[in-house]
Amino acid sequence: MATGSVKILLIEDNLAEARLLQEFLKQAQSKDFSVVHVQRLQNALQELTKDRVLCSYDVILLDLTLPDSEGLSSLPTLIDYAPRLPIVVLTNTNDEALAIEAVRQGAQDYLVKRQVNVEVLVRSIHYAIERKQVLESLRVTNKTLENRVEERTAELVKAQEINQFKSEFVSMISHDIRNPLNTILLAAGLLQNSDEKLTKEKKSSHFQIIRSAIKNMAQLLDEVSLIGQADSGKLQCELVSLDLQIFCRQLIEEAQITAKDKHLKLEFTSIGEFRDAVWDESLLRHILGNLLTNAIKYSLPGGTVNFELMGQKNAIAFRIQDWGIGIPEPDQKRLFQPFQRAENVGSIPGTGLGLAIVKKCVDAHGGEILLDSKVGIGTTFTVILPLLKL
Repeated sequence: MATGSVKILLIEDNLAEARLLQEFLKQAQSKDFSVVHVQRLQNALQELTKDRVLCSYDVILLDLTLPDSEGLSSLPTLIDYAPRLPIVVLTNTNDEALAIEAVRQGAQDYLVKRQVNVEVLVRSIHYAIERKQVLESLRVTNKTLENRVEERTAELVKAQEINQFKSEFVSMISHDIRNPLNTILLAAGLLQNSDEKLTKEKKSSHFQIIRSAIKNMAQLLDEVSLIGQADSGKLQCELVSLDLQIFCRQLIEEAQITAKDKHLKLEFTSIGEFRDAVWDESLLRHILGNLLTNAIKYSLPGGTVNFELMGQKNAIAFRIQDWGIGIPEPDQKRLFQPFQRAENVGSIPGTGLGLAIVKKCVDAHGGEILLDSKVGIGTTFTVILPLLKL
């Protein structure tokens, strides 16, 4: 959306109704609106063709009864010309079936002219633009996912490895991305179908749910990208001086919200010296963040998660211990491979990427990771990293 005024392309052949809509927009106090008015679909297409370089329009208001186009036939034509512009359909009939079909074909909202006032018009324009932005973000995310899958498969050397990995990778990604997609579809459906009934707070909440789901998908893509970089030898350490005690306490603080939901107690202790050492902060966050998240995720409610930082002469050890479900011994060797999870996780959500990322980051630091786990008792991960100095 433009930073200043919102630029609108109004396609309406009735001059009186066009003037009324423009007068409503002039009366709006929440935003400045600039309107370009045309009376025919052909004129609108010419205007959009001229504007393709500038892309200055923010939204289209489309009357469904035009001299050169009737009903919903205008909609696909406009979408082809300006696929990223939100469209609000205007009609004289209170036809719910027509509204649903318009939204199904790509319109962002639907207004009955005799029911329009300043507030209704401005609100419809505002949410049409926001909905379109959310859908565009989702489109870009999905396109990025496709590109990452193609990049990852291209990195594998042997033909049989490529075929096997592609099949497993697409299957796993499709499964793991389905939950946030379903969340987006549900929230978007409520916004589309119950727009008049939802309060401003409810709408804001639904948009936040959508943004959160998109963020989760973006995080999944980042994790896939990191594994791809590691496998292709492109994962490098960017070493900086870091206060490990402060860093670990920050991680604990960030994890407190999730821990409180399960009534878990997080305990942090540190022993030894940690001065004059350098680390890759991003990789260290991946290592400890994933291990801490897993400890919380697989702990039983009301338990304790222990986080120990131990300074030694030539190395630093991080130990994260939970008293959760534990990992069956047959599963332990394969858990550091992508998309591998223990057989006893049940309905606990997860991508199977966390421990694979931990292993890649530990290897990049020249360290090692140790696992000690018993089913029904708990799990302890110990990461040992060599002390590096600039």
